[in-house]
Parts: sequence; C-alpha cells; structure tokens
Amino acid sequence: MSGAGKTTAAGRLADVLGLPFHEMDALAIGPGWATPPTFVADVERIVREPGWIFDSWGPPDVRDTMWAAADTVVWLDYPRRVVLPRLLRRSLSRSWHREKIFGGNVELWRDWLSPVHPFWHAVTNFAARRAYLAERTARETHLRTVHLRTPAEFDTWLALVVGDGA
Repeated sequence: MSGAGKTTAAGRLADVLGLPFHEMDALAIGPGWATPPTFVADVERIVREPGWIFDSWGPPDVRDTMWAAADTVVWLDYPRRVVLPRLLRRSLSRSWHREKIFGGNVELWRDWLSPVHPFWHAVTNFAARRAYLAERTARETHLRTVHLRTPAEFDTWLALVVGDGA
C-alpha cells in the first residue's frame, strides 16, 4: 500500500543484498502521469536479470510477469494507523512544496479531489489490497513470502538478513 515504506524498505534491502533496486513508480509513471510506452518491456528486461528488487506488487500489466520471475515477496502488511498518516504527510508535503516526482509530475491540490489520489485510493482500497495479497501469496507456492506487520518487524528481519549474509 502507498505509504507503507516500500521504497525505503526495498532500497535498504537492495543495499544489504547488493542487488539492483528498481522503483516501480519511476518506471511506470512518465510525464503527464502517463505510462511510458517502454514500461512493460523495461520490466520484462529487468526480471530476466539474475537478481533485482522492486518496491511494488506490480501494476496489472506487469504483475504476473514479476510474480512468476520472483523468488521472494516481502509483504509490508502494516496497519492503517501506520500507513495512512505516513501517506497523508507525504502527499501533503508534496502538494505544499510542489515537489517534482515521477516523470516530473507534481501532486497538485486539485488532485486531492480525485478518488484515485494516492491517499483516497489507500483509504478505499486498503482492505481489498490486503485480501488480494493474502490470497496471492498463498497461491504462489514457488515464492518465499516474508510477511511483516510492523516497521519494527521489518528492522528485525533485515538485521537477520544482514547477519545471515544472505
């Protein structure tokens, strides 16, 4: 879910493991919030590499490709009380400072009126996304799923990864 800390966590994990990290929104969102024409091909190329980390479960047009190529999913299944305040602070800050993000786009104040704004999308889709991920991780038997429910659990798990040298 947006606001869980996926990008930060994935970056930290990539550093520990020495694997390339790919920020999904940077690949999937171009100027004008449009999907770049090379997006699917870019993801297909990345997942053919021997090691990689994405910070996303994958948009629908690449999700099956990513999940089929992955060996591990780290699910940051944090509660609403953690995710929504983080997302609210981030989106407010981006709007206030007119921060350029993916594709040079800016979250504008008027964007808050849209039901697809990241904050409102998270509010309305939180339970459905959690249910989908529970079902999908159970179904994908080839995957090792690391199901973490708090930021502290992530930190503890990452320390174990560092300790294992894995």
